Amino acid sequence: MGKSSKDKRDAYYRLAKEQGWRARSAFKLLQLDEEFNLFENVTRVVDLCAAPGSWSQVLSRVLIKGETFGRCAWQDREAKLRQQMLNVFGTLDTAPEPQQTSPNAESEPKPRSDVKIVAIDLQPISPLPGIITLRADITHPATVPLLLKALDPDYDPINHSQQAAQPVDLVISDGAPDVTGLHDLDIYVQSQLLFAALNLALCVLKPGGKFVAKIFRGRNVDLLYAQLKIFFDKVYVAKPRSSRASSVEAFIVCIDFRPPQGFHASLEEPLGVGSRLPEMLADRNAELPISAPPERLQDTTGAWDVTPAKAQDGPDEDGIYDVEVEDLTAEPAKDIRWIAPFVACGDLSAFDSDASYRLPEDHVSLDPVQPPTAPPYKRAIELRRANGGAYKKAAPPAKG
Repeated sequence: MGKSSKDKRDAYYRLAKEQGWRARSAFKLLQLDEEFNLFENVTRVVDLCAAPGSWSQVLSRVLIKGETFGRCAWQDREAKLRQQMLNVFGTLDTAPEPQQTSPNAESEPKPRSDVKIVAIDLQPISPLPGIITLRADITHPATVPLLLKALDPDYDPINHSQQAAQPVDLVISDGAPDVTGLHDLDIYVQSQLLFAALNLALCVLKPGGKFVAKIFRGRNVDLLYAQLKIFFDKVYVAKPRSSRASSVEAFIVCIDFRPPQGFHASLEEPLGVGSRLPEMLADRNAELPISAPPERLQDTTGAWDVTPAKAQDGPDEDGIYDVEVEDLTAEPAKDIRWIAPFVACGDLSAFDSDASYRLPEDHVSLDPVQPPTAPPYKRAIELRRANGGAYKKAAPPAKG
């Protein structure tokens, strides 16, 4: 398959090369921003699983350079056109020396001050203007002090706690595992990656912050939405138009970070529990009355259950616990689940990521803007070439 055939099948792959993006995933973040205005009043951002750096490239061009894309760029062009029309009509009936304005005044980039952007990944990332890159593991406890030190050079991890310095307005993650084709396994691995990204975000987000991450929609994904709703006031599931409809990929957009009272995040104890979970379960089981069996005893029909629902504070004078058993004959409560709103992002006039488009006659296929710096499959390609290629062809004889 050549580059021209991929240009036909994937319009966003072609546009990414033409517009200078490192990967087509840049359009996903731009379309999410069009819908949710993610970059409003944002000056400090953390990009997790950032390689090859397309989302960091968007942050660099929007926040540091002040460029506009998509709907914002269209609105700026409309404002510029209206201003030009007002200047034209103003010169017809007023002063002989009208005040001239620069034709590019409305379109000049407006960079933001005090912008700090940190990109983290296990793979190396080629440098980007204004981006601090860290090669670190988002599941390791030492990553949070390293991140806070990159954001604030004066930060002292010894005398300052992680919770005392929550400087980040936005945490984004476009990370995904190498898919195997086994959907249940891929969804599980992706959920663990999301769990790590969320736990790091909880360590550094300030109240009112935002969190955006890739998810794989699968069975019981609504449980994930309900868990995120504990920490954020608004939770949405978004599907950008640049994301293929045939893919289970989607993006969870969490707005307005509001942690529960008394919650303290740490990578050593994920989501406040971590390795203490077995101990907590043992303590809870120890609080049950002596008459309760170690496990729930239930017959094959499920008609009775001896697990107590409530016990009194202590035994009576004869040393007997008074136990109230649940009435399972009553109608069980309905399974009430919170469903996150599903939002489709991107203008309908934009390219369809699942469609093929005819290329113009003078089209020239471009090379990728940023080739992979250290792809995990590099060694495999070298071994395959040494063994004669994909079809075991004989290696060419050595020259000389």
